[in-house]
Parts: sequence; C-alpha cells; structure tokens
Amino acid sequence: MAETPSPTEPIETTLFITVSGPPGCGATTLCERLADAMNCPYVSGGDIFRELADDRDLSLNQLTAKADASEEIDRALDQRLQSIAEEWGMVNKPFILESRLAGWLAGNRADLRIWLDAPEDVRLERIGDRMETEAEMRVREVSEAGRYESYYEIDIDDREFYDLHINTARWSKSGVFELVRTAIEEYDAEIDEGAFTTSSVDVEQ
Repeated sequence: MAETPSPTEPIETTLFITVSGPPGCGATTLCERLADAMNCPYVSGGDIFRELADDRDLSLNQLTAKADASEEIDRALDQRLQSIAEEWGMVNKPFILESRLAGWLAGNRADLRIWLDAPEDVRLERIGDRMETEAEMRVREVSEAGRYESYYEIDIDDREFYDLHINTARWSKSGVFELVRTAIEEYDAEIDEGAFTTSSVDVEQ
C-alpha cells in the first residue's frame, strides 16, 4: 500500500539546500516535500533540461541525443544551474536546488548539501514506471560520470563534502524527510565549525 504523507509542519529556515543523487534515489520526493514545508522555490536539473528543449524546439529525446553527441547541452544546463546557485547564494532566503551536480555547482554558496542513494535493485524498482531499463540506467550513470570528469575534472564518486549522505532504502519517504528536517532545524550557524570546501567549477566552454 502506498505511503500516505501526513500533514507537513512548516520548517522555519533561510538555508540554501542542494540535493543530489543517482536516478531512483528519491530526490524529487524529498525536494517536493521540503519545498512545501520550507515554503520556498525548488529548481531541478530536469526542469532546466526541459526549458532547454523548449528553447531549441526539441523533444526531450532529441535533446538527450544531442547532449550525448556534444558537450554544448550539458554545459548550457550546468551554466543555468550555477547561475541560479549564485543568485540564491546571496539572498539569505530558503531555496532548494536538485541535480546530480547541484552540490558541486553551488559549492560553498550552499548551506546544506545532501546526497541521496539506494542500492541499485531498489532504484531500478523505483524507476520501473519511467520506461528505463537496467542497462540504460547503468549506461547513463557511466556516461554522465565520464562527462563530468572530462568537462570539469569532477569525480562524482567523491562525496566527502556532502553534509548528509542518506541511504533512502533504509527509511520510509516520511522517515527520510524527518531526517533532513532534523538536520535543518538543528542547524545553528553560531556553532558551525565549517563545511568541507570544494573547488569552484568552471562551466564556461
């Protein structure tokens, strides 16, 4: 039986949060609920990808094929995400940015960087209704990792700088949300001794 979310209590915060993870990690579910509780905007890499497709009058499949053939699309996507991170990193208002590279692109502008994951078989079951096969998911993850390293010298497996790393297979959707809620509500800038730093990512061509 599907989990029925309970009414969400508001979260009072001004934190800029990034959420990242592989397909099927539960990022969309968490971000939607966080945005509702924090009463703040939420932007995902998928949103920007769809905007790029509309800008170019292409279908999502056509833009995906173009991205596989050229770095121009990936860089355009990452430039928009980084610009959004730069803007929201200066306003002292709550905001959520979600993409595989959100934590890298936001860098030290973000107040809280989260990595979500789950065992591969769990993620495959979750994305079953997206018409993506196991082989396709694996190829996409390997391809993306190679592009990130080629373009920006980013090792996507380097997760040291994330403040939270959660295996979403171990808790319910509500449980994952409550873990993150606690981290947000218990955060106190006055006792924060420092996040791990990251090098700036140059997304210009």
